[in-house]
Amino acid sequence: MSGYPHGVAQATRTDPLRVLEEIKRLSLEVLGGLPGTLYGPVEDALKVAMLKGDGKTNHYEEQAALWMLRQHQATHVMKFRQQIAQAFDDFRALRIRSGGDVPLRLLDEQQLEYELASGRLNESLVARFARPLDTLQGRLQTLSDTMRVPSGTNPIGPERLVTAFSQTLQDAQVPDTLRGRLFRHYENELIRLLGDLYARVNALLGSSGYGAPIARSQENFRRNEPAPPAPGYGTYPPQDGFGAPEYGPPPARPSSPPMSQQDIASMAQELAQLRSQLHAWRDSISRGDVAAGPAGMSDRPVMQRREMRVDEILSVASLLQAEPPDAFARALAVSGRLGETIRDHLQDGARRLGLNPDQACFSPEEEDAIDLVAMLFDSLFHHNALQDRARRLYARLVLPYVKVALTDNAVFVKREHPARRLLDAITEACEGNDGETPQDRELLDRATEISQRIVADYNEDLAVFEMAHAELDALLAQQRRRFELQEQRAAKATYGRERLGAARAQAESALEERLADSTLTQAVADFLAMPWRHHLVQMLLRENTDQRRHAEAIALGDALVMADRLAEEGRGRELADQLLALQPAIIECLASSGLDDSAAQHGMAGLVRALATPDTPRRQRPVSPLAMPEDDAGEAERRLWLAGGTDEVRHDPLLADRMRTLEVGDWLRLSSTEGESTAVKVAWLSPLTSRYLLVNRRGLRVLVASAEELASLAGTGRLTIGAERTAFDEAMRQVKRHLDRASATR
Repeated sequence: MSGYPHGVAQATRTDPLRVLEEIKRLSLEVLGGLPGTLYGPVEDALKVAMLKGDGKTNHYEEQAALWMLRQHQATHVMKFRQQIAQAFDDFRALRIRSGGDVPLRLLDEQQLEYELASGRLNESLVARFARPLDTLQGRLQTLSDTMRVPSGTNPIGPERLVTAFSQTLQDAQVPDTLRGRLFRHYENELIRLLGDLYARVNALLGSSGYGAPIARSQENFRRNEPAPPAPGYGTYPPQDGFGAPEYGPPPARPSSPPMSQQDIASMAQELAQLRSQLHAWRDSISRGDVAAGPAGMSDRPVMQRREMRVDEILSVASLLQAEPPDAFARALAVSGRLGETIRDHLQDGARRLGLNPDQACFSPEEEDAIDLVAMLFDSLFHHNALQDRARRLYARLVLPYVKVALTDNAVFVKREHPARRLLDAITEACEGNDGETPQDRELLDRATEISQRIVADYNEDLAVFEMAHAELDALLAQQRRRFELQEQRAAKATYGRERLGAARAQAESALEERLADSTLTQAVADFLAMPWRHHLVQMLLRENTDQRRHAEAIALGDALVMADRLAEEGRGRELADQLLALQPAIIECLASSGLDDSAAQHGMAGLVRALATPDTPRRQRPVSPLAMPEDDAGEAERRLWLAGGTDEVRHDPLLADRMRTLEVGDWLRLSSTEGESTAVKVAWLSPLTSRYLLVNRRGLRVLVASAEELASLAGTGRLTIGAERTAFDEAMRQVKRHLDRASATR
């Protein structure tokens, strides 16, 4: 039932084809990025499963299949969008609907598994969204009647969406366990997106005349009380902070599942605590404890000025949004100047719109929004390894994020907020990116393009951020695989150097043991110091698990020392027998140093000639240590981060014990001796030395250090444990720490 008196609905209804086309556009906007957005979370879950696995599941097969899926990500997304578009064509009866019996056919095992998984997922979604689906089905029935076509299946109902996903992956070779992961993550994404989508579609149909419209009553509007949320809408914190508009429609909301009362209370408490910290910091400034405070708190008499409305500030920000961001870029270069620059810029824009700053001022909520955005961007820029090119990119986003903060305070506490997720993606694309490779330049160019698009398109509709994030994250998903491979290469290279170092140390120890108490001819000493030591290192590296080969190499060194002693004592026959027996081993030893057969025979002859003369001079020979290869940056890295060297690392034993609890995947923040801060991840723990390999967000090695060395860094405040995984979360943590410290010291 439409809910309209007879004759009124027809007069007020929007063209049904236009309405259906708008629903299609909205559905593709919200859902069109699937299934491409699933592969990253599935890969993360697979890594966790591998770390916790018992060896019974072949995760490598899943990894290989997932890699193949990611190679065809664009194709899958396009196919999925085509499936959704086809559902709308079917609803409009543009395709012939089957009216006869469905022919029976045999299903292969993979198709049967898809059918079973699809059925389970469909049942789950129908049960979860029963209420909005009932409302939507009734309104779509009215739409079909108006178009004079038979009523079709809901084009965005669970059944069609599950079928679309199943058809998208139908031809892919996906192991059973990976299929289960994909369906679980697809279900999570649909749960996250469908509540808001169904509510928006129901509201659109209602306002277009196809059912009772979902809107505020006039009484609620007059009293400025929000109407109850439509079915499927999440409940959001009260807009009491950062200047929510008093009248007019609420700001656009990001796609998200309904929030529980506990979530709402938690967000409200977090916001209240953040604002309390901010007010305490601002009060300390207003008392004159610092030389300069925010421009909005100048010596002009605030009581004589009215507070500007949020819509006025938004108009000013919109006017300035497209202008060059040079002033913000310069302010980002100096910590603490951005807030003052934002205020000056907004006041200048207010003058241009005819608002006299001498007669109007920012409200406390607007001051909160400006200060938090300024501190957020300061923290992002100064606590991440961002190049100069990124400064202008971030400067361009300052005013759009001021507008977001003024209309939607959830951006500072809601981790799934689209503006928050976009800033995380931009930071991931820019951090440590110097544009050396084509892939790196592509990331920088795409991030720059997206920031320009935000400036051009954002007008209080958060869908702009959602779409921009989906685009950039799709590109990042391709690059993350490359970063993971770089991590693996860094771990393998580090492990290789450590094995080489351990083998050389073991070979040098064996050489010292044989030279310590022996007087040897120069030829034998040189043979042991060079070819034999090199041969021993090679055996330790190549034949580490073959104890017999290692024992044979050690025995060769002992036999040569014995041969030299036989020569010294003039026991020629025994010496000849010894050398004949050693000839194959000596030739093999020389060959492992890269000598061909002729050169090896020549080296053997030189050794025989030296031992053939009993009175050849003999003496003890010192051991010359072998230097590590020049490409081993381990020591250079530690010198960069550990001022004062590493021979005697002064550290707190308790901190060292804490460092030993670090696990692969943990995030830290590390500062160099010059004060440059960067986010680092524990990528690998050496089984030989128990040292930790730390890499940046791009998978490049930053530091290889022991627990004691990490404890030394933490003791000097240059290493922070427990850093947040995302850049926005870490930036907000730094903002809260700054507010706490500033309030405590004033």
